[in-house]
Amino acid sequence: MVIAAALATAALATASLAAVRAREAGVPFEGRPGALNAITDVAGLEVGQVTLIEGDGPLHVGKGPTRTGLTAVFPKGREYLGFVPAGTFVANGTGEMTGRALIDEIGEFSGPIVLTGTGSVGIAHETVQGWYARKTGGDPESTFIFALPVVAETFDGRLNDTFGQHLTAAHVAQALDTAHAGPVAEGGVGGGTGMVAYGFKGGIGTSSRQVLMAGHAYTVGVLVQANYGARDQLIIAGVPVGRQLPAPAAAISPVSAPLKKEGSIIVVIATDAPLMPSQLRRLALRATHGVARVGGLSGTTSGDLFLAFSTAQAQKVDAVLLQGRYIDNFALNPLLAAVAFGTEEAIVNALFAGRTMRGINGTVVEGLPVESVRLLLRAAGRLQAP
Repeated sequence: MVIAAALATAALATASLAAVRAREAGVPFEGRPGALNAITDVAGLEVGQVTLIEGDGPLHVGKGPTRTGLTAVFPKGREYLGFVPAGTFVANGTGEMTGRALIDEIGEFSGPIVLTGTGSVGIAHETVQGWYARKTGGDPESTFIFALPVVAETFDGRLNDTFGQHLTAAHVAQALDTAHAGPVAEGGVGGGTGMVAYGFKGGIGTSSRQVLMAGHAYTVGVLVQANYGARDQLIIAGVPVGRQLPAPAAAISPVSAPLKKEGSIIVVIATDAPLMPSQLRRLALRATHGVARVGGLSGTTSGDLFLAFSTAQAQKVDAVLLQGRYIDNFALNPLLAAVAFGTEEAIVNALFAGRTMRGINGTVVEGLPVESVRLLLRAAGRLQAP
């Protein structure tokens, strides 16, 4: 009874931690993050985002309301014109990630990775092609490697006029043109604008880990677009907080009821460690463990698609040969763990950054009550001093 009363009071105080990320709020995580605790801790990587929030009231397809956007991740920055080694893993395939067949075949792809809503995959794909065609002057020899962009989606139809396709080529180009290094905005921004995770406002989250292996220092960065999971599945720092949090207020629309489309999560993993495509696929698989640490179960209609890439590349010797160094397969454990722990923290960061949002037909999805979560972690002996 005492805890329940405290939780109700704490829910009112959540706004005081509006700018605080999960780690700074006292949530314990494994591993040591980089300076930004973001995917952009991997040197050279740039992220661009565009957020569209327009209109209110009943859904009118093609008119709104609009709660969507786009997030673009450039592995080696906007000016890099070439491939990077990569690998993918599909935990559950009810979703889309274009370009995955090429990665599975040759172990490489060209950036960026674009994350958006289900209804905007086409315009994002087409615009990325055109954007690179303009950069290369349309020369087929220079442009062909950008013919199969990587565009991944999660379904934002709880809050957004998904099939109204409000994202335009100009919006996509804006995200590409404004990509930059440095801090990455989280929560209901970019591709995560209309996303819901564990019944709370979800979206974009990021984290990173520093790894030291026999004197070699590497960085692993993770970015997620979280739009999956039921409220009672949510686990933070090992505590089943989703089952213990107070029910939403009467004004908040229930979003934990089963839907034909359960939601999805996209995980992008970057590292500067020199890895082969087969090793990067192993890293991508470990995102599954990070999702599970937050309670994710990969439901039947969930698209849980993961991509890992390395910014370290072999050097060209001549027209035929490449020469490079790669980490021993039997020495990968620290990198594998970094992916799992980084994915976990990125998801929780997305939830901590989520803010209550009203979308189509007056549907309201509440932001995670951060102070209530902190009280539950403290009661379980899991809260660290912020």
